[in-house]
Amino acid sequence: MSLAQVFTRAQCGVDAPLVRVEVHLSSGLPSLSLVGLPETAVKESKDRVRSALLNSGFDFPAKRITINLAPAELPKEGGRYDLAIALGILAASAQVPASALDQHEFIGELALSGQLQPVQGTLPVALMATQQQHRLVVPSANACEAALCPNVDVISASSLADVTAYLHGQQTLPQASPAAADSAPDLEVADLADVRGQQQAKRALEVAAAGQHNLLFIGPPGTGKTMLATRLPGILPPMSESEALQSASVQSLCGQSDWLQHWRQRPFRAPHHTASGVALVGGGMNPKPGEISLAHGGVLFLDELPEYSRKVLDVLREPLESGRIVISRARQSIEYPARFQLLAAMNPCPCGYFGDPNGRCRCTHEQVQRYQNQASGPLLDRIDLHVAVPPVALSQLQAQPSGESSAVVRQRVVAARERQQQRQGCTNGQLSSRQTEQVCQLNSSDHDWFSHTVEQLQLSARAYHRLLKIARTLADLAGSDAIQRAHLAEAIGYRALDRYLH
Repeated sequence: MSLAQVFTRAQCGVDAPLVRVEVHLSSGLPSLSLVGLPETAVKESKDRVRSALLNSGFDFPAKRITINLAPAELPKEGGRYDLAIALGILAASAQVPASALDQHEFIGELALSGQLQPVQGTLPVALMATQQQHRLVVPSANACEAALCPNVDVISASSLADVTAYLHGQQTLPQASPAAADSAPDLEVADLADVRGQQQAKRALEVAAAGQHNLLFIGPPGTGKTMLATRLPGILPPMSESEALQSASVQSLCGQSDWLQHWRQRPFRAPHHTASGVALVGGGMNPKPGEISLAHGGVLFLDELPEYSRKVLDVLREPLESGRIVISRARQSIEYPARFQLLAAMNPCPCGYFGDPNGRCRCTHEQVQRYQNQASGPLLDRIDLHVAVPPVALSQLQAQPSGESSAVVRQRVVAARERQQQRQGCTNGQLSSRQTEQVCQLNSSDHDWFSHTVEQLQLSARAYHRLLKIARTLADLAGSDAIQRAHLAEAIGYRALDRYLH
């Protein structure tokens, strides 16, 4: 048979579209043509495949070889197609049975010796192969990653010779087991009980976790803003399997080290303030996910918020609303998930001691305004809670820890999240404007009082709706079916810094 077809998959964001590797052998001068929009690394595969076939004991056909990667309009990159191309040549030259390739998908890069090298993005491939009910063959180094997908039929091989022996029915390949990926120990999570004092900030952290609200800490240096931020993952609810798999898929695409050890834990990303806009949202010639996608399902912590470039911060505005990021290029648009919880911290002025009663601040009014305005108003509007973190008295620092542990707070957060899921199917932070009006209804007296207060504070319409969502979360934490005036008053307390920041 001079024509063979092998299935593999490309990488397109967190999707893995099916690619048909079509190999045709014909008479003529020996040559190899590779078509179907291959990138440079794919074009180089013909040299790797030739050496791998010869070093594995196979004949390289002395014919005119045409390889088509279909669909042709889909860009292909990387060495992930090597194994499928090699098997297509072997099947077209009758060195392996073509019928054995049916209902299989192959992915892997070939070394010159014929050994299979790991590739990035194996988990999205396994998820898509499971939907098609295809058996997936991957390099041994990718077996644990592919096994994270439930009900997946995946086998692993260490070399091209092993795969061909399997196709000939001469040997079996080991089945990847999900247990191999789940055996890693959990990472140690910082405990909220370690934080001394800062009762309002810890309460705000609990509210943010319960309703999936964005949070901004404002205070002088050394008051525990970063320490509080690192405690947020410890009080968030466990990730569902679908959330964990989607988050792990992004980690898989980036080749993050050791991510398999904690793929069920919510990510916590803290990029440096020198990060560019591309580093945050993703991009490049072949668009890769950025920090907001790596934080999908978890927390994105921006310390020293005004130190970031204003243009960099403004690129977060759309993902905060939509929960996704679309990176457009001339040939294609790539979409990555970006449903993260923003947690930021900042000093009130360049020196950090604005408003200090001891008069340590020497910043001018213009310096303070310029520093505070580094974060734009529209971005701050999208941050639900603005909380002051004042200095802690020495007596509180020296006292024994007396606060609640993360495990206790987490129980209340989980209970509040369950109430929200049963009521509206999402967290309060994700409510649309129409859902907010339905879920956050007030009685007439509370409505009049609340409207008057919002007008006095000169808050925007977005801030008005976010206050209602916060009040709804406070009611959920208290186990109340209706929003009370006390919940509204506490919610306004978390937004009282709006005028101060402007």
